[in-house]
Amino acid sequence: MVRRVIGSPVEDLGFHERWLVVDALLKRPVPSLGEHSVQYCDPARPATYVRGVGDRRRWEITLLPDEDATAMAAPDSVWRLLERWITPEDAELERAVSYTFHSVIAERWRSGRLLLAGDSAHQTPPFLGQGMCAGVRDVANLGWKLARVLRGQADDALLDTYESERLPHVRAYIELAVRLGGLINSKAAEAALPGGVARGEPARMETMKPLLGPGLAAGWTGLTGRVAPQPRLEDGTLLDDRVGYRFAALLRPEFASELSATVLERCARRDVAVVADNAPALQDWLRAEGVGAVLVRPDRYVLGAARTQEEMEALAAAV
Repeated sequence: MVRRVIGSPVEDLGFHERWLVVDALLKRPVPSLGEHSVQYCDPARPATYVRGVGDRRRWEITLLPDEDATAMAAPDSVWRLLERWITPEDAELERAVSYTFHSVIAERWRSGRLLLAGDSAHQTPPFLGQGMCAGVRDVANLGWKLARVLRGQADDALLDTYESERLPHVRAYIELAVRLGGLINSKAAEAALPGGVARGEPARMETMKPLLGPGLAAGWTGLTGRVAPQPRLEDGTLLDDRVGYRFAALLRPEFASELSATVLERCARRDVAVVADNAPALQDWLRAEGVGAVLVRPDRYVLGAARTQEEMEALAAAV
């Protein structure tokens, strides 16, 4: 409804398939299931096994074109599909629902006071496990920007960077999920290998961390748009626990000792956490990147970095 009010069509990336999603609760250990999620590239009926929390397990199983979704969700039909993994003696069914997986992106995410986020802005096949992750990234990006605008700390134009940053980022994940789904769902036997592993794309999953699209940047921009690490600090706390949902300036101690009073005052006034902790994980990262400071946004993406005090002043001015 909101998309229609905004007047935003959706771009179709071409993936639309019916899958049966089954959630089950184990009654007893089933070691053969394993402790990892598995993609079964079965030419006859592709499937996904998800090792959930505690005793919860999920299967996502392709529905064939001539199969009735309602009939396939009936308990007898579900157990026939699950018999290669478990029996009613092993688990109880929690739910079985048919979904049609889509790959679409709204072409316009904002119109004045109306904004889209999550599934209303984009839908992805589940093969990378990035659907809810993408929605959380949307909210993390939009939340602090809305807060600044509503408090009069930033111009309304700040909200325009939400779409420009998030849309290319989520597109990269959806396009890879579509390609991976094409391998998993291939009905050709040559596309499948033993053990539920498909050729080609999975290796990219390990290293793919898309940058944010064009948007906010300041100082030295060589790290802008990258997600920041989550180091454990000297006192044992994680960075997020120390900083909270706000900006953080992460500095090498020798660089921090040279900060001007103007920069320190600006950071204090704009609620920027200044962290010059000697934790090896933090300091090794800063040294490896060749910077004295990194300014991290509340959504934990890098706004910019500083190699000189002049660049640090530019970072502080941008907050």
